[in-house]
Amino acid sequence: MERYGISVEIKNVPVLDPEFTPLLKFNQEFLKTAKKPLSIAVERSDGQMSTHHTFIHGTPEMKATDCYYIDRLVKTELWMKGGYKVYVNDKDIYEYLADAYRAEGSRAFDWDFMADVFEKPFEVVYTEEIPETLDKPVPMGGHLDGCRIGFDAGGSDRKVSAVIDGECVYSEEVIWFPKLNEDPDYHYNHILEAFQTAASKMPRVDGIGVSSAGDYIDNEPRVASLFIKVPRENWDKVKTIYTRAAAAIGDVPLVVANDGDVSALAGAMGLGKGKLMGLAMGTSEAVGYVDKDQNVLGWINELAFAPVDLNKDAMQDEWSTDFGVGCKYFSQDAVIKLCPAAGIELDESLSLAEKLKAVQKLMEADDPRAIAIFETIGAYFGYTTVLYSQFYDLDYIMLMGRVMSGKGGDTILRVTNEILAEEYPELAKKILVTLPDEKMRRVGQAVAAASLPLIAK
Repeated sequence: MERYGISVEIKNVPVLDPEFTPLLKFNQEFLKTAKKPLSIAVERSDGQMSTHHTFIHGTPEMKATDCYYIDRLVKTELWMKGGYKVYVNDKDIYEYLADAYRAEGSRAFDWDFMADVFEKPFEVVYTEEIPETLDKPVPMGGHLDGCRIGFDAGGSDRKVSAVIDGECVYSEEVIWFPKLNEDPDYHYNHILEAFQTAASKMPRVDGIGVSSAGDYIDNEPRVASLFIKVPRENWDKVKTIYTRAAAAIGDVPLVVANDGDVSALAGAMGLGKGKLMGLAMGTSEAVGYVDKDQNVLGWINELAFAPVDLNKDAMQDEWSTDFGVGCKYFSQDAVIKLCPAAGIELDESLSLAEKLKAVQKLMEADDPRAIAIFETIGAYFGYTTVLYSQFYDLDYIMLMGRVMSGKGGDTILRVTNEILAEEYPELAKKILVTLPDEKMRRVGQAVAAASLPLIAK
């Protein structure tokens, strides 16, 4: 198949999605004939920088293809690592990006979103001197001494644990509706109540760790789906919501982290090793990463909105408005979107979670239609694993979330590893794609969250 003037061949075509065009394969074919050096850097908080040295064709007849390749590359860098300023050393590409990343441009959503996250205007800058990569790894968690509160802020329930020297002595789950409430005091009162409940189960509180969906800088929510209904004019209360609740418990250290990073930390604590990506396929695609020292890198890891497929008819993400991004391939949406091609009719009155359960029930009965769905997702992930490995230093990918439960998850894992072994054998030897084992499950999200703060001796 041809995409934007580049011929792409796929050996393991997803059975229910023959037009799937992995970004990985497009990039590989593009770079075979691109010879003009080009560098791009994306700056994020505290002067950290993600720099990518690559090539384009630099000819008039390939200009549109060059721009598309860079468009997808910058989009990937932004949603993997985050940033508010893009540096580029080619004038034609600079003009394309500057036109795309503006209020009326093709990347207006990304332009606005990143400005909100970093609280700085988004810029595209032309320069001949491209800054080099600068990461500032931050140790995250793994501290189990003392009396700790671990709080996991989910979209439908909130979980809190009281943890003493690494042992969970109390845990509870409470239904709440954060995504439906405009009043930040609703969220604050729930969070404070959870903290107070856990505190009442211990002789003292030495630290508080929070796992929460969204992007957090200095313990402040910058963009988070939990608070999606709260008007932006009330975000002063949202930004301080966890620090205020912690202060009500006492003068103790607080660490708030993205739930994907905490999942990766839980996996690393269970394995006792780093260079691990935790990837949950649930309502969306949630991702976290810890390096060899089990540090986080200050990356936003929002791979749900990073591109994976260049099929021009790929499903559109309703929120970010882009096409072919991860949330439509590694989530319950992926299962549901493949049902028509598989010949499965779902009751439209069912919720998304109920539709997933209906397909999983067919899968447990070895229905060939359901098997085809999970084999297709496995093919998606086989190629995307290789793509992710080009940006992350990986030894482990731990797959989690409700889509990975039961026979469906086993099938996704099997097909992923078959593609790696057949087409990328060296990578298959390096990266273990696996499911959480019992040790990781014992660590759990809440205990990993509780381990986030370092307690001063």
